[in-house]
Amino acid sequence: MPGPKPDRLVPKDHAERVALFRSEVIGALTRRDLDHGELAAELAALAHMPFRPPGFDVTRCFSVPTLERWYYAYRRGGLAALAPQPRSDRGRARDLPAAQRTLLLDIRREHPSASVPLVLRTLVADGRLERGAVSAATVRRLYRDEGLDRAAVEGGAGKKTRLRWQAERPGALWHGDVCHGQALVIDGKSRPLRIHGLLDDASRFVVALEAHHAEREVDMLGLLVAALRRHGPPDALYLDNGSTYRGEALRLGCERLGITLLHARPYDAAARGKMERFWLTLRRGCLDHMGSLSSLHDVQVRLGAFLDEHYHVAPHAGLLGKTPGALWLESERDRKADGITEDQLRSALTVRERRRVRRDTTVGIDGTSWQLDQGFLAGRVVTVARSLLCDTEPPWIEHDGKRLPLYPVDVVANAKQKRPPRRPGAPTSSDRPPVSFDPAGALLDRVVGRRPRHAKVRS
Repeated sequence: MPGPKPDRLVPKDHAERVALFRSEVIGALTRRDLDHGELAAELAALAHMPFRPPGFDVTRCFSVPTLERWYYAYRRGGLAALAPQPRSDRGRARDLPAAQRTLLLDIRREHPSASVPLVLRTLVADGRLERGAVSAATVRRLYRDEGLDRAAVEGGAGKKTRLRWQAERPGALWHGDVCHGQALVIDGKSRPLRIHGLLDDASRFVVALEAHHAEREVDMLGLLVAALRRHGPPDALYLDNGSTYRGEALRLGCERLGITLLHARPYDAAARGKMERFWLTLRRGCLDHMGSLSSLHDVQVRLGAFLDEHYHVAPHAGLLGKTPGALWLESERDRKADGITEDQLRSALTVRERRRVRRDTTVGIDGTSWQLDQGFLAGRVVTVARSLLCDTEPPWIEHDGKRLPLYPVDVVANAKQKRPPRRPGAPTSSDRPPVSFDPAGALLDRVVGRRPRHAKVRS
């Protein structure tokens, strides 16, 4: 299957971009069954975590009431309910000047024990800040957004206690990662080998495993689409922070499918121990003993044999002696009801962009010209849509709630074709009588006092 193209799959506007960000902040909580006390504790912990909103250069934290409002809005109305409304104070200056921000941040970094009132009092006393120019609340908010609030500075990052954890059921959480294998020699040239995999957390079942020459987002999308078609969607997808998993295509596609996209903390490989353990098992049992292979196909068939004949049927210590394949099959009936359709995949991975139709009723997409039948759209800006599921599916135009097909331009055939009317079914100039239009004659009738020649006669 040709891999889907991730280019231009971006939020349609700033409102959807903000809504997507908010869903990422609280999306994981909406997938869990929490009572009121547990939810309050989770929101309180989340309120201390810094996030970088869309369009911001700095991180910030969000209060518990704000997170709670997002939580219930998302559960009630999904992504659309998280779209922001225009602020009542729109247009007013709310940011600190850059020089004041830099000064206040530098003081906190060099003097972490200094309180906000002490900082402001000192700056006013030495003449670097006017009295009342900046409030203490504004400075505290700045420090909190930058991760420099008193609790974070005095407490430090520290080392967290690690707990052994597991998803509540098969299909709830998938891990995704890439493993680097030994390079292949193809036609005398060395080509890299990258193994892309998706692992179910609760059962340790490998839902997808493919060999590629690169680790691009398009490869990850193709792997995910194949897994969704076979097994249905998970509740959440857990990935690292590599560029392969940070693209807009993957992020927006997952959100449109109702899949929460989670990323591990940077430089914390132990947080994704299950995936790392599988890669170790794959290396010891397969990758380190493949010898000199000359094609991705040879690698792929060996990966499939390793999974089917050993890994999925071997008892797993983390599963108390059960096998990944057996646990996955036990829950397969429940997952079948949650399958995903081709229409849902196509809708989630549909690109929309604004393009102007040329005067010859063609529109260019990625260097290719496409032709449409609706001549009245010539010169107008339209919405061009296409699905990333298949490279061979032609794009189309969405206009006035209708889907208008596009066709490849055949310049030779067009040279022999009679020019169609701009609107199908509209009469041509030869089919209708000429319209009377004489500006000078109308003025002459007025000058001589003659009744207008087209005036209606009153009965």
